[in-house]
Amino acid sequence: MPTVPELGEAAPIIASLVIIEGLLSVDNALAIAAMASHLPERQKYLALRWGILGAYVFRGLALAFASTIIAHPGLKLLGAAYLVHLMAGFFARRAKTDSDEASPETGGRGFWATVAAIELMDLSLSVDNVVAAVAMSPKLWVVCTGVFIGILALRFVAGMCIRLIQRFPVLESTAFLLVGYVGAILAVELTAQIHIEPLQKFGGIAVILALSIWYSESSALRRILAPVLHMLRVPLFLYAAISNRIFGLLFLPLKAAARLFRKESRD
Repeated sequence: MPTVPELGEAAPIIASLVIIEGLLSVDNALAIAAMASHLPERQKYLALRWGILGAYVFRGLALAFASTIIAHPGLKLLGAAYLVHLMAGFFARRAKTDSDEASPETGGRGFWATVAAIELMDLSLSVDNVVAAVAMSPKLWVVCTGVFIGILALRFVAGMCIRLIQRFPVLESTAFLLVGYVGAILAVELTAQIHIEPLQKFGGIAVILALSIWYSESSALRRILAPVLHMLRVPLFLYAAISNRIFGLLFLPLKAAARLFRKESRD
């Protein structure tokens, strides 16, 4: 059991994980709903149930890998690169969608192919959940708390976060910005051998949240930051292009399985 001082030290980390997991759980829940939206009503309900169940199961199974990731700096560095990849990939896809160069895949899958695609997504998001928790703390009990929060967030926090995102749509992008921030912090700690205190990590998350909401509400701030954000697109998209190839190879078996299920559903 952690001591009282340890609980006090971990409190900012746990609060940070509540914020991150709460926002990401909205994406998880909305993505599951979107992937099942083309099915008939009864099948849609069953697919949603399977999707939520899969999210719980995979998050629990992912804990088995947490201690391995914590014990190996190489895996932690790979995890840090993966978190930054999630952020870069999200903003790259968002830019393409905004310019009508790409559109999300919809419909066409049968029931079991849809369920399989949802479970593959759940598996990926469960890995994200564990890696983000490891990035915030090297202590297994804190990581377990973070994953448990992720499970609870799907059930209890998602509704509140959906209302927040409806009020501040920018928070959807902020969730991935926070994931990239956490990955960058872990990379700095591992490569530069710099220890960043939990309170400093939480402070960074609070600042990002506050600036994101301010940015969405202030046209003046958007004008000021527009040149900076435009310049950041180049390294961000370059990283996304490189990391897509690297992690695309690592996740090739999962992609092959997804393509197989799609092919079977069309036959």
